[in-house]
Amino acid sequence: GVFASPFAHQISALEAATRGENLFVSTGTGSGKTECFLYPILEYCHRHRGERGIKALIIYPMNALANSQMEEVKKFLDNLEPSPITAGRYTGQESREERSACANMPPDILLTNYMMLEYLLTRGNKDTDRKIVEAAQDLQFLVLDELHTYRGRQGADVAMLVRRLRAAT
Repeated sequence: GVFASPFAHQISALEAATRGENLFVSTGTGSGKTECFLYPILEYCHRHRGERGIKALIIYPMNALANSQMEEVKKFLDNLEPSPITAGRYTGQESREERSACANMPPDILLTNYMMLEYLLTRGNKDTDRKIVEAAQDLQFLVLDELHTYRGRQGADVAMLVRRLRAAT
């Protein structure tokens, strides 16, 4: 199996993802939520290896989370050696060269934040922004991590952002 000793919520999440269903996972800290979305993403990317384009977009509310989760994703990928699956980060902290590399060789999995996704969808006048949005045309997974942090107006803004992403991809 995928897990040595999976939790019930992990089994349910993996089954739902396998059926192509949307899912919402809400459990305590350290209970394996990341595996609920990352394993189905990795499995999909493995089945579609060699196909160019961003297959999964994981959105974090702040760069610190995106940065720490990038390290976790790298650990997963390192355990899959040799892994043809690629992951990248586009949070606004990257150099011009890193952003250009992400646009020219889009990763399978892209980690970002809400603000950068907004910029990618609305700036549009920069080559990197357009290329990244175009690379996500066959997006299969959209992960909104820490969704509970968005309420009221901010929650409405995130909902509109998801609608814009859906329209663009």
